[in-house]
Amino acid sequence: MPDDTQDVISGGHLVAKALKAEGVDRIYTLCGGHIIDIYDGCVDEGIEVVDVRHEQVAAHAADGYARLTGRPGCAVVTAGPGTTDAVTGVANAFRAESPMLLIGGQGALTQHKMGSLQDLPHVDMMTPITKFAATVPDTARAADMVSMAFRECYHGAPGPSFLEIPRDVLDAKVPAEKARVPRAGAYRASTRSAGDPEAIEKLADLLVHAEKPAILLGSQVWTTRGTADAIELVRTLNIPAYMNGAGRGTLPPGDPHHFQLSRRYAFSNADVIVIVGTPFDFRMGYGKRLSPTATVVQIDLDYRTVGKNRDIDLGIVGDAGLVLKSVTEAASGRVNGGASRRKEWLDELRAAEQTALEKRLPSLRSDASPIHPYRLVSEINDFLTEDSIYIGDGGDIVTFSGQVVQPKSPGHWMDPGPLGTLGVGVPFVLAAKQARPDKEVVALFGDGAFSLTGWDFETLVRYDLPFVGIVGNNSSMNQIRYGQAAKYGIERERVGNTLGDVHYDKFAQMLGGYGEEVRDPADIGPALRRARESGKPSLINVWVDPDAYAPGTMNQTMYK
Repeated sequence: MPDDTQDVISGGHLVAKALKAEGVDRIYTLCGGHIIDIYDGCVDEGIEVVDVRHEQVAAHAADGYARLTGRPGCAVVTAGPGTTDAVTGVANAFRAESPMLLIGGQGALTQHKMGSLQDLPHVDMMTPITKFAATVPDTARAADMVSMAFRECYHGAPGPSFLEIPRDVLDAKVPAEKARVPRAGAYRASTRSAGDPEAIEKLADLLVHAEKPAILLGSQVWTTRGTADAIELVRTLNIPAYMNGAGRGTLPPGDPHHFQLSRRYAFSNADVIVIVGTPFDFRMGYGKRLSPTATVVQIDLDYRTVGKNRDIDLGIVGDAGLVLKSVTEAASGRVNGGASRRKEWLDELRAAEQTALEKRLPSLRSDASPIHPYRLVSEINDFLTEDSIYIGDGGDIVTFSGQVVQPKSPGHWMDPGPLGTLGVGVPFVLAAKQARPDKEVVALFGDGAFSLTGWDFETLVRYDLPFVGIVGNNSSMNQIRYGQAAKYGIERERVGNTLGDVHYDKFAQMLGGYGEEVRDPADIGPALRRARESGKPSLINVWVDPDAYAPGTMNQTMYK
């Protein structure tokens, strides 16, 4: 028992001090008796406590907050079902390489293995989907272990960490002098690496002499805040650029080096292909969609990702921005001949883009009712401003949008990432409006996706966080429905995938937001503008054609 004359501090207050040192300014949480001392500490440290209706939302919001700010997000949940509810959010952050800390409660150490309330082996469950998972064994170690968890978030490619804190450890008080509270900026080293200099020179030489180069700028370009360096490289060396994930928006639409619809053509015909910050996963056909005769270069923060699933000719482990900057510098003085020689290649790709667009144009402008999904996403693309953060949450409808919607700026595109998690939309809106209150947020939901976390629309109303939401409503889980019809026949296409005709506009109105229903494609644009002008969280319920499928869905590319 500490001496009453000593300064003492509780575990929860030590946690809050460590969060403050890391720059965390808010936590996302759903309350529980195991974790309330953290709340008390956060109040003293000036950290906002944002309460949601489901722990999955808390974890997704922490993930989204990290993506937007560049600082790690934090979610705090209670033991047992509170922690298991958050598993999906942590797993999504793990696959998306998003740095966040989940803190879970736990029964008291004095009740270990006795069957205390909500006791589960959280660390064992979280270990496969985090970069670090541990129990805080002693109150004096609470702040130290929080800083340890944050440090591990940035080892290699970033990702989530997990800490469980037993209730007696969290509530106990220890002499302040016995507790280590890491000083801000003094417990994490820079992880930025410019890569192997010899490999940098080799890549510069490859690009200078390439006849038909192409580059894919993936999420790590945004993660490393390497946008300016990526732009300088593609413009200096005159290289066509494709973007995916959070890398979308690196180049604005209309930029001569911005390409979107001709990626397959480019990757089939290029002689040098540079893949930046994107693994050879299902989105890349595990690397099989690249020309077998091309020289393939992969740049990634994580050594384990480089050369995984297919052979490469050159691999560089390092920070995307620094690597690309170094390559541009290494090519300095040698680029003019190669850059001018590639004009014909860019013209060839632009023609392929135009051909693909013209093929799609009738659907983009369709006046049909029910509304064609291409018409809906085209209207959304036209609606976006320079300051609109776009969030996609769904299956087939978001597959449509990925081919049409073009964010105007870097850091203005959010999707689940490679885990393909439905339900990220509302929590990402929550994170986006709190991280960037100056930005407009536009979110497109599939009706199935919205259903998973939609009740936290009330949280957006409660915190007065206006956004423009659109539900592409076909009363189906259409991406799965198509696969069932193709595999088992039309008579079995609607097994386990058909939803009710839900009026999400009325749902929004019920919770205090703005809602409107759209059945005529001519009404989409005006409805979006009214939602913007309402100054409220909104849902525009757009009835889309249930028998129109995205090309990616029809090709079942996600399974190939």
